Amino acid sequence: MMLAEAGTGVGKTLGYLAPASLWAEANGPSVWVSTYTRALQRQIERESRSIYPDPKERARKAVVRKGRENYLCLLNFQEQINGAQLGNGDLIGLALTVRWARATRDGDMTGGDFPAWLPTLAAVPPSVQASPANLVDRRGECIHAGCQHYRICFIEKAVRASKRADLVIANHALVLTQAAFDGARTARGLKGDNETTSLKRIVFDEGHHLFEAADSAFSAALSGAEAAELRRWIRGPEGRGRRGRGLEARLLDILGDREGARGAMSQAIQAAAALPGEGWSGRVAPPDGQINPIGPIENFLVAVIEQLRARSGDRGGADLGLQCDARPATDLVRERAPEAAKALAAIEAPLLALARALEDVLDEDAEHLGASERARIEGALRGLDRRARMTLPAWRSILKAIEDDDVEPSDSDPDFVDWFEATFLYGRVVDAACRRHWVDPTEPLRAAVLSPAHGVLVTSATLVDPALEDPFALAEMRTGAARLPTAPKVLRLVSPFDYENNAKAFVVTDVNKEDPRQVSAAMRELFLAAGGGGLGLFTAIRRLKAVHERIAAPLADQGLALYAQHVDPLEVGALVDIFRAEEDACLLGTDAIRDGVDVPGRSLRLLVFDRVPWPRPDVLHKARRLRFGGKGYDDAVARARISQAFGRLIRRADDRGVFVMLDAAAPTRLFSSLPEGVTLERVSLVEAIEATGAFLAKNEA
Repeated sequence: MMLAEAGTGVGKTLGYLAPASLWAEANGPSVWVSTYTRALQRQIERESRSIYPDPKERARKAVVRKGRENYLCLLNFQEQINGAQLGNGDLIGLALTVRWARATRDGDMTGGDFPAWLPTLAAVPPSVQASPANLVDRRGECIHAGCQHYRICFIEKAVRASKRADLVIANHALVLTQAAFDGARTARGLKGDNETTSLKRIVFDEGHHLFEAADSAFSAALSGAEAAELRRWIRGPEGRGRRGRGLEARLLDILGDREGARGAMSQAIQAAAALPGEGWSGRVAPPDGQINPIGPIENFLVAVIEQLRARSGDRGGADLGLQCDARPATDLVRERAPEAAKALAAIEAPLLALARALEDVLDEDAEHLGASERARIEGALRGLDRRARMTLPAWRSILKAIEDDDVEPSDSDPDFVDWFEATFLYGRVVDAACRRHWVDPTEPLRAAVLSPAHGVLVTSATLVDPALEDPFALAEMRTGAARLPTAPKVLRLVSPFDYENNAKAFVVTDVNKEDPRQVSAAMRELFLAAGGGGLGLFTAIRRLKAVHERIAAPLADQGLALYAQHVDPLEVGALVDIFRAEEDACLLGTDAIRDGVDVPGRSLRLLVFDRVPWPRPDVLHKARRLRFGGKGYDDAVARARISQAFGRLIRRADDRGVFVMLDAAAPTRLFSSLPEGVTLERVSLVEAIEATGAFLAKNEA
């Protein structure tokens, strides 16, 4: 394993693509290159043109892989068109989508070449728009080889191509969930998933996000939304006029006359009625307080919400939601947890029986099964495995811990954190969950990914923490390298740019970060002083929206367009593409825009933070803070976020940019990770505005 920090401008992408391509060509199998953001996936694919200039060769040797929920599903598309022909849909939007489908490189609707503005052209309801929400397979309802479009399916093309490619450009979420799934299958003596080649040589770019990606991949959440999704996956759409396919629609013709398998499927469908159904959130947390839960899971969620309200008070409220430790649980929660666990077990058992029946079909009828039938059965088994052997046991484990354990959280399992959470939208509860996360997710990361691999490279422009005695110590801990028997190799290459002359960094000392009017005025005047090209970064969506509301019109009056994440109905990648193309536009965003965005040139010349990006002090972070070093851990996380954001500003040798922090309380120690040559100045807002305008005007001259 190697940890390599390569500063902006070193050329780390080509630095690993070139040797990886040579190694894969000479030895095989594929080298997997994993990123955290879709933006960097696109960037890496563009860089691969330097290695494979011929488009046909590049399409064969460098393949982009994402989860199924990113690709256009042709069967969903067909059903949407059929509905539109009957007068219920957006025929014009669908016709334009057909044009896109004929020209697209890979059918990726969420991070590829699909025009994100297309679904909003016509005034039609969201449920019938030609949008990714309606046209991709978000619910795992694919019927694989049973689909008439199977041979031309975009995702199947990507799967087949990745098995032959030298370089597979994926993302952390896909790589880690695939590794977790393969690890679970291997533990039962089964072969790995046939959708993915063996993950033996992996490059993790944006390696500073590997900890967060592992945290997401190896966690479990029993929530109302997830449970309702499982019900839909098993039973199909139960409302009138809704699209979708349940188990019966997907598997009945495969099972044929196998009575045992058909019986198991019927039992699963019947047992799934215990899961939350249509309108569940309005029953467990209605605005008028008249709760009316149906079934043991909804009853359990009512108890969860009551414990949240009793222990959380109004902290966060409708903005941040509610959180509290799961243990010690209230009597009502402990009373209802066994009932919920029993209902889940009643679903799990027939799903397992159905999976075993399909495995028997693969075994007993091996000599008679055609390639398409085998592919369809294996596809069905993947869905059953994920739910019956991973999701449902994890949910029951959470409930079992709640039922058995009434001790203080400090006395519970030190490796896990269990907590309750409620999510609000417009003041109403839209989801409630019981979550379980590893305190240190690098333990399953090591077991599922690092140890089975032959070689792993973790790289980033901001991997080390210069404030530590050993700059790589935190990176070793957060990437799992510290858990390996052999210490990783380390490499650090500094950026070649002249930061002393090309960058300025200011902390504004006279703006009250708690007053949205002052923050708005400061950001507006800084954007105007820069003449556009400004990126405003926020740690809360609420504050972003408040600032956008106040400054959009004044900026427009001066000819500056303002775009905003969570305000404009466009995917983040599309917003960044527009921001990059319009040289004098401004953009507001959160951490999704802060990380991995590549906007070289004048389009990004000013970066403004509304406040220090401290980690949110939630239940999970408190446990990790206790484990990993207290306040020093908070400092390290904030330092890394500031450094990563600053890296967006100077992307080329001739770039010039200004970094502004509007938080007067920002400690100087948090800026030690800025590149050498950058001097931090604490100034008033007026001084920052004048200095920004003068510094950037000098570049124009």
